[in-house]
Amino acid sequence: MADRVTAVVSVLGQDQKGAVARFATYLAERGINIEDIQQHVVRGMFVMDMLVDLADMTISLDELITGLLETGKTINMEVRVALRSDKKESKIAVLVSKEPHCLEHILADAREGKYRGTIDVILSNHEVLRPIAEQAGIDFEWMPSTDKPAHMTWLRETMQRRGIDLGLLARYMQILTPDVVEAFPHKIINIHPSLLPFFPGAKPYHQAWEQGVRVSGCTAHFVTEDLDEGPIILQDVFHIDIGSDTPEDVRRKGLQLEAEVLSKAAQYFLNEQLVVVDGSVVFKPGLSTLEGLGDPER
Repeated sequence: MADRVTAVVSVLGQDQKGAVARFATYLAERGINIEDIQQHVVRGMFVMDMLVDLADMTISLDELITGLLETGKTINMEVRVALRSDKKESKIAVLVSKEPHCLEHILADAREGKYRGTIDVILSNHEVLRPIAEQAGIDFEWMPSTDKPAHMTWLRETMQRRGIDLGLLARYMQILTPDVVEAFPHKIINIHPSLLPFFPGAKPYHQAWEQGVRVSGCTAHFVTEDLDEGPIILQDVFHIDIGSDTPEDVRRKGLQLEAEVLSKAAQYFLNEQLVVVDGSVVFKPGLSTLEGLGDPER
């Protein structure tokens, strides 16, 4: 019996009749078995992931990928093929300033193997967190942000030179310029310390405490040119004890949650469990789920 070789075929495009049948027929005619398939339609967009067994296919891998891409083009759908045996891992850049809590949590999750990728570099506008990077054995680069245009040019060029697939703003505290955002569309995730769209901008925990809200939280979202308005990936909450909690208590609760939410958002991205459809994030099974490798707790 041939060895089991599997791949995940992902399809995204405008919903239309016969899309599933078209891809299923193409695969079956070439000796490829579909082991699992999950699809849904969101706002008129069709999203499908298929786990396929390639052991008995009658064509080469190059022919398969080319054929699937061409099949997608005929109906204006985007197709991606990810082999389970593919050893390429995504490269992550963690952007920081002076606060260590998000960085430390991300590094701990990386050591536990929670990311389908590796942390390639830690980038900053201060040297404060260099010892944490050195202890983890990860490259640390920095440049002051006193000259904002020069700093942003350095940031973009460094990430491009290193071939970064995902940028994590782990309390980076700098507003990215349009050229950086355009260079990495839907590939940079920020953590904002409020339940957006509530309390955008500066000092959101203090705003929540002053207004006497009983529940606050944080939001992981993709970075766009509009500040704190990018597609939301995850949100989580914590309770505020009115009359008991001080502004510092609220901030302390928020800091712990920020790190957890940002890390989970990174895991979903790296596992290809989400796509952006019409300005909103849509979840799908992802590579680990279909491959039986387990997925992050959601």
